[in-house]
Amino acid sequence: MIANARMYAIDATAAAAWRAVLEWVAMRAAVPLEVIDYPAPQPLPILWKRSDLGCAFMCGYPFATTMPRPTLLAAALPSPADFGGRPVYWTDIVVAASSPIADLHDAFGQRIAWTTEDSQSGWHAPRLLFAAYAERHGAPLFKKSVGPLVTPRNLALAVAEGRADVGPLDSYAHALLRRHEPALAAKLRVIARTPATPIPPLVGAPGMNPTQARRVRDALLAVGAADEIASARESLLLSGFASVAPEAYDALAADARRADALGYPRVA
Repeated sequence: MIANARMYAIDATAAAAWRAVLEWVAMRAAVPLEVIDYPAPQPLPILWKRSDLGCAFMCGYPFATTMPRPTLLAAALPSPADFGGRPVYWTDIVVAASSPIADLHDAFGQRIAWTTEDSQSGWHAPRLLFAAYAERHGAPLFKKSVGPLVTPRNLALAVAEGRADVGPLDSYAHALLRRHEPALAAKLRVIARTPATPIPPLVGAPGMNPTQARRVRDALLAVGAADEIASARESLLLSGFASVAPEAYDALAADARRADALGYPRVA
């Protein structure tokens, strides 16, 4: 089976740390997992549909809406204090640090960046946030849509370089960007954020062998106490992993339906 952590492999250093974690999980679980490279812009939905998927990050909205549902293994516990030791994240609405934009009202009428239309943090979460404003002020709220940019880093670059004025950035990816690319992160400023929701889980294929799934899950839950990968955890701002019920992600599909009902089917 294969394993992959592209969603949060912000740079080569983070990718190497994720490889160390996933290889440790495979060894601890005694389950053969090949950690593969799957660089952008290769589409993540293709990866998520593989029948040999053994352990990979999957965005929460696709997880909630894919049938048959993938095998949920565990969810990350980011270590920064803002995450509160919980398997949650949110979307930071960012502008360039030098931008005159002070809040969302200033951002309306500007150019909005986005990652992909199946992304919770890069599409659906901001869509719901903006929907209430669109209901009062009318849509579209933005003059131009810049995307698909595919990855959080690409979105950060677009905003920092002035190709877009505002954009939604996965908060865990943002924390990793601060850790690994502080010069780029310093060019961004947060003007708003969405409510916290369950963080993207690690999953296996829907037909994953239950015994192997249990072994991989148990190994993931042991990551936080493993001295052998302490440096990798520090690099990834990772306390460990936690068990999360698959039903926790149903709220993401419900939120998308709420944005639809408010008449805001697109970010811009």
